[in-house]
Amino acid sequence: MGRPTDNPKNVSVKFQSDNETFEKLKECSEKMHVSRAEVIRQGIHKVHNDLEEK
Repeated sequence: MGRPTDNPKNVSVKFQSDNETFEKLKECSEKMHVSRAEVIRQGIHKVHNDLEEK
């Protein structure tokens, strides 16, 4: 199923969001030309990297 990958996305996460946050997510997705899921993944990595710097 799908293309072979070295990093399969096999975990699904669902979360609740307010309208403002969802609109920001959509805007980021459109401007970056990536999926909303990819924006969320990049955001998690950014927050995690910021934690390691403290």
